[in-house]
Amino acid sequence: MTANRVAVVDYGMGNLRSVAQAVIHAASSVDHAEVTVTSDPQVVRNAHRVVLPGQGAMPDCMRELRESGLMGAVLEAAASKPLFGVCVGMQMLLEHSDEGNTPGLALIPGKVIKFELAGQIQPDGSRYKVPQMGWNQVWQTSPDTQLAHPLWQGIDDGSWYYFVHSFYAQVANPVHCAAETDYGGRFASAIARDNIFATQFHPEKSASQGLALFRNFLHWQP
Repeated sequence: MTANRVAVVDYGMGNLRSVAQAVIHAASSVDHAEVTVTSDPQVVRNAHRVVLPGQGAMPDCMRELRESGLMGAVLEAAASKPLFGVCVGMQMLLEHSDEGNTPGLALIPGKVIKFELAGQIQPDGSRYKVPQMGWNQVWQTSPDTQLAHPLWQGIDDGSWYYFVHSFYAQVANPVHCAAETDYGGRFASAIARDNIFATQFHPEKSASQGLALFRNFLHWQP
């Protein structure tokens, strides 16, 4: 059978080691899956699937993606093959981020804005903290069909995933929201369009339900 080549993009800013290890672990149960961490644009172009991690500040991530020479290959991948964005790798897919007034890749209409939760109280009586750091529930949604995105197959609605972020996605069209999470109000914790899927939370830090999401990605035929 044809190999299922997966490129984890190394542009100098991602949480590469943990993401790569999680994808490699997920791939161990998928026939013919080959996972490569790469800073070579041609390897990204030759891959069948692409994972775009991101960690740190949005301006730094966008600058490093440009200067690494990988931006063109990532945009080509987003136009033609399954692409999975993680954390800031998700935020980069949108049009603009308020963090540093930074333009994104504009692959999904919407913007990234900061949590404004000063003085607000959580249900347990404690104050909301920014960044949101820790486990929170993820509610699967798809307004267009009332069916969850295929990557949620076999994963319970309301499963817990691990978050670390001060900024969140606000999609322009609800059809691009693939999951929501409540932190002082509902926000898009996963977004999707065509062959693109991305999460604000960290699947690689989210135990079995995170690995299940990566496994589904490795099987996904959008």
